[in-house]
Amino acid sequence: GGDDYEARYSGAFPPQLRARLRDAARRMFAFGYDSYMRHAFPRDELDPLHCRGRGPDRRDPSNLNINDVLGNYSLTLIDALDTLAVMGNSSEFQKAVKLVIDTVSFDKDSTVQVFEATIRVLGSLLSAHIIITDTKQPFGDMTIKDYDNELLHMAHDLAVRLLPAFENTKTGIPYPRVNLKKGVPPNSNNETCTAGAGSLLVEFGILSRLLGDSTFEWVARRAVKALWSLRSNNTGLLGNVVNIQTGHWVGKQSGLGAGSDSFYEYLLKSYILFGEREDLEMFNDAYRSIQNHLRRGREACNEGEGDPPLYVNVNMFTGQLMNTWIDSLQAFFPGLQVLIGDVEDAICLHAFYYAIWKRYGALPERYNWQLQAPDVPFYPLRPELVESTYLLYQATKNPFYLHVGMDILQSLEKYTKAKCGYATLHHVVEKTKEDRMESFFLSETCKYLYLLFDEENPVHKSGNKYMFTTEGHVVSVDKRFRDSLWRDTFLGEEDNTEKMKSNELKAVNFSSNCNRVPDERRYLLPLKSNYMRQIDRMVGLI
Repeated sequence: GGDDYEARYSGAFPPQLRARLRDAARRMFAFGYDSYMRHAFPRDELDPLHCRGRGPDRRDPSNLNINDVLGNYSLTLIDALDTLAVMGNSSEFQKAVKLVIDTVSFDKDSTVQVFEATIRVLGSLLSAHIIITDTKQPFGDMTIKDYDNELLHMAHDLAVRLLPAFENTKTGIPYPRVNLKKGVPPNSNNETCTAGAGSLLVEFGILSRLLGDSTFEWVARRAVKALWSLRSNNTGLLGNVVNIQTGHWVGKQSGLGAGSDSFYEYLLKSYILFGEREDLEMFNDAYRSIQNHLRRGREACNEGEGDPPLYVNVNMFTGQLMNTWIDSLQAFFPGLQVLIGDVEDAICLHAFYYAIWKRYGALPERYNWQLQAPDVPFYPLRPELVESTYLLYQATKNPFYLHVGMDILQSLEKYTKAKCGYATLHHVVEKTKEDRMESFFLSETCKYLYLLFDEENPVHKSGNKYMFTTEGHVVSVDKRFRDSLWRDTFLGEEDNTEKMKSNELKAVNFSSNCNRVPDERRYLLPLKSNYMRQIDRMVGLI
């Protein structure tokens, strides 16, 4: 009955159990990281089944699944830098930073995706640089002897090699791929996805503000505004694939998953970091359109009749349903709703993804909610559900989310642990493995699990405010990122130049905000048990 849920999830979570899980998350990271260093470095990724490294697929340039991400630049080591710091491992952090400075070069004949290189490599170099140069050193002593801003220079070098993607495009929307030595390849694809082109502003903006050079922020911002100007007049929605020369929408699907996800995330996160009012205004408009056209189900999460809330994929021009699947990347959205203060709605959407996880012990890449079955059955160790779990715990302090984290950690140990490292699940039902450990497993999945169980972490306790990039890299929300020397270049109009105070950030179109989860609800289920049972039925768990 209803009490099954109460018995399993509510009540206090013993501090000893929490400490044990924190240590388990640290061991999980260490096993993945040490295996990479032992068997794969200096190559980009670890093959955890065969215990060897892998780099770009030179024989087959069309193997984008690999070549978009692997640039022959020790990707996994770079992506893991700030996780080492967050876990307080200063000796390994210092060793890793020195290795990156001494061994990594971007002068490579590698054609990579601009988006992947930006979020995984550029973002991590900037995050580690900020950690090293922080005068307060909240994570322990992460300083590097005789450090001369090498990581910042490397980030600059990489960004300059990505800049050709922004040239010779009629719309200002960048080409999706660039060769780090030669620029945009001849015969390049003129089509790109909204998230790939429109989620560069956080990293490029930080770089511009650290260097005092507006170029990078300017091109990233121009791409965002170009995409924004192409949204539908009717619905306010954007599609998922666009032609960068004509501005014509090739993919008309509007959703919250692959191809769109981080575009919305970075409108809000750019505002949080840089304080430009226009970013928040774009986010608020986008959020309103999402609520009006993508959200299905009952109005309130925790009261009333009807189906649980769900965000679906629709045609950007008509708002008509396009298919009946959702993808695992969409599980990031409750975390974004937490940042805007829409905690109630976040609770419901998160519960839906968690129910799918409970059913399979993982999230299939695509899940068909009508057929109650995976459409695309693999799980590459993605972090999005853990990320939302962590952010919801921070917002509510409800022990339910510690139970969810424990479930996720145990499933990962049980189904994905391999001879050396953790492996992609080829099929979530059959639990077969694939020989790949993506770098985001170390930069995000392990980091969010660790932080969920580490109440005393400097991220929570140091008095610094932190934000995570879309690759889970930690960046301090810092006054120096709020001042740019080139405001007029971007904005022109006077009235737009005012900064917004952070307390003005309120959810639009929704009465709920952070104050609405009262203390006495902390030990009750975040979602009433009858609604949890309804969701479990909806995904075929019951």
